[in-house]
Amino acid sequence: MAITRDDVLKTLSTVTVDAGGTTLPASGRLSQVVVDPNGRVMFSILIDPSEAERFEPIRRQAEGAILATPGVSGVFASLTSERGPNHPAQGQAPQPPAPGRPAAPPPPRTGPALPGVRHIVAVASGKGGVGKSTTACNLALALAAQGLKVGLLDADIYGPSVPKLFGLSGKPRVIEERMLAPMEGYGIKVMSIGFLIEAETAMIWRGPMVQSAITQMLREVAWGDLDILVVDMPPGTGDAQLTMAQATPLSGAVIVSTPQDLALIDARRGVTMFRKVSVPILGVIENMATFVCPNCGHASHIFGHGGARDEAARLDVPFLGEIPLNMTIRESSDAGRPVVAVDPDGPQAKVYRDIAAKLWTNLNGAPATRAAPRIVFE
Repeated sequence: MAITRDDVLKTLSTVTVDAGGTTLPASGRLSQVVVDPNGRVMFSILIDPSEAERFEPIRRQAEGAILATPGVSGVFASLTSERGPNHPAQGQAPQPPAPGRPAAPPPPRTGPALPGVRHIVAVASGKGGVGKSTTACNLALALAAQGLKVGLLDADIYGPSVPKLFGLSGKPRVIEERMLAPMEGYGIKVMSIGFLIEAETAMIWRGPMVQSAITQMLREVAWGDLDILVVDMPPGTGDAQLTMAQATPLSGAVIVSTPQDLALIDARRGVTMFRKVSVPILGVIENMATFVCPNCGHASHIFGHGGARDEAARLDVPFLGEIPLNMTIRESSDAGRPVVAVDPDGPQAKVYRDIAAKLWTNLNGAPATRAAPRIVFE
């Protein structure tokens, strides 16, 4: 029998959120409940960041109750704090600030996003098709080549590429309760939604489901001790980016762009978005910068040249380097044999190693952990 939204709400009415017995649906903290055609249920519980520790057991109880309901194939339940001080939870009246005094924001969350993980860095782009995933993959490998402990999270829910890039397949092991062991490739711990679904499955998910999936891949994976977790973000400036900025103390973001004007417009939006949520920009990378003909050696600037460098200077952010448009990079990526891993002394690998060295230098100038910013929608 197919599960319905009313079934979910009835089950969640057995979960209370306070000593007075207020049920989760009656508390005004429950987001819109989404049930997809495959029986997967998604919902969020709205909290203040300072309430996270108290509400985590409630989230787990709600998740377990729904998972035990007939017709449910999976649950994505998360804690979220999308509303600012003047944007209360559902069913609550807004509280205006005192006259002449701005509303005080709640205390920020502090400490590392994940136990044992020193830095979390988002690799992002304003648009698709600029080679962001290939860059993130080889950048992670280049960081590992420096002797660092590195993990790679594929947060591109709609188009996971990391399993293909690493030549990995299969399902992660469940090691305890709901914790998953990350897959491993070329000495790097790797997690992707691509390991949990069939290769040709279309992820027709609404934004809240994407948020919950990313949160679970962050929190319910045994990453262990890492110097840096590289996050391959989906393109754009939508739900996934906001989830990472809101729920995770990011050490910074790297923006990948091609030199052409159309890509730079969107890269500019990416820089602006991360700045608005107080995430440092660690650098800009110009991908597909130059094509050198393997036959005659002639250099062609197919997508232009130097645009990302100029844009980085204009935006006053570091420029990390240029990556050529190269057949070796493309062929090795398609074969699941990243160029940095299989040809570490080659010229293409050297480009990524140089960029990784600059990134690590910039990162060491930033705190290893910082408070996750609170996002306010006005």
